[in-house]
Amino acid sequence: MTIISNRNTQPPIDTVIHGDCIENMRGMETGSVDMILTDPPYITRYRSRDGQTVLNDDNDAWLAPAFAEAYRVLKPGSFCVSFYGWNQADKFLTAWRAAGFRPVGHIVFRKRYASAGRFLRYHHEQAYLLAKGRVELPTAPIPDVINWRYEPNRLHPTQKPVTALTPLIEAFTEPGNIVLDPFCGSGSTLVAAKELGRRFMGIKLDASHHSTASNRVAGTDHRGMAA
Repeated sequence: MTIISNRNTQPPIDTVIHGDCIENMRGMETGSVDMILTDPPYITRYRSRDGQTVLNDDNDAWLAPAFAEAYRVLKPGSFCVSFYGWNQADKFLTAWRAAGFRPVGHIVFRKRYASAGRFLRYHHEQAYLLAKGRVELPTAPIPDVINWRYEPNRLHPTQKPVTALTPLIEAFTEPGNIVLDPFCGSGSTLVAAKELGRRFMGIKLDASHHSTASNRVAGTDHRGMAA
């Protein structure tokens, strides 16, 4: 497990770190990444149809300290895009604002299928666009509704499709910029960043998913095809 406990000990770029994201971000230099795109636990005690669960989805103890560190390592004038659980939106917004982030947009990922159903059928995922400090308006803003390609979740119980993440990275970074995902799951953010010619850093606590993300990034060839 890679855990960096001292500040200003920058971990290597273009890699997936196995360890706790809070401790590892504490080892990173302030203002050292150009964008954060992440899919943290939704704090909903999620269980997939085949019984898979998400580590730390049963508590919110990590939420405020994780985003406090995320804010610190992000460069001023940059963006963080974070997925969240709609029924815990108050907790996420409180943590983001306490860290210093300013919500500047909301993104809906439209599904052609229902991933679940209770009072309503769930046909979307959602994320907030968060700004650190004064940010420049994009010359060509992307839509706040993005189509979601079906993924069978073979690699992770809440796997995100690379095609839904690519437009976000393309819109808010430049080639060569560093994209951080502190909750990198199966590595979809990292694959998208690599496909677009960005540098990347991922952190994953679960050993099995860390291995999956590492192998997946290594399997991305020069044509941008993910294994």
